Amino acid sequence: MTEAKGAVLFDVDGTLVDSTYHHAVAWHRAFTRIIEAPPMWRLHRSIGMGGDRLVGEVAGEETETQYGDDLRAAWREEYTQLRKEVQPLRGAADLVRAVRSQGLRVALASSGDPQFSQEAVDLLGIGDDIELLLTSDDVDSSKPAPDLIQETLSRLDGVDAAVFVGDTVYDVEAAARAGLGCLTLRSGGFSTAELLDAGARRVDDLPADLIDLDWSNELTRWA
Repeated sequence: MTEAKGAVLFDVDGTLVDSTYHHAVAWHRAFTRIIEAPPMWRLHRSIGMGGDRLVGEVAGEETETQYGDDLRAAWREEYTQLRKEVQPLRGAADLVRAVRSQGLRVALASSGDPQFSQEAVDLLGIGDDIELLLTSDDVDSSKPAPDLIQETLSRLDGVDAAVFVGDTVYDVEAAARAGLGCLTLRSGGFSTAELLDAGARRVDDLPADLIDLDWSNELTRWA
């Protein structure tokens, strides 16, 4: 059988599982343990970029230099206490299977922690439906850098057209810099206007809203 040449890449947090606000709370608690915490809204607005970037984004590079590793360790501990509350977003698993049923390959590209990303896959029950799961540990720089998407594409041998599905402006930017279009969901807390202004091709509320798409019309040739 000839291997499919088209692929759909998905973000995980805020796109397939409803974890965005859990991450914001975990970061707030982590900061509180070490230094004065930024406002919660600012933390929320940075969820979607990797932890390697988030501290400097919300608190400045001096804080990153002095406390970055400690804050990331504290965030991990705090999120571990919250992760059992995380639930799939409506239609997430069905969406992944619908993409597969159209003869396309599926991979996940998450700026998150490898353990937590794998736990999301297990929660969704899609381990047999995805080809790859790449996380922040697989690249030097997380979203909005294009590295994670580019690395995922490079490991999908034979793929010459793809699209990315995410929930933040960082997903849209990373996809564009990797040469792909991006479909977005509002489940990460960004508004329709913000996502469209960033360059998203379309904005929907939840994964369930994308199940009936003809995905062949959404792919961008990149190789």
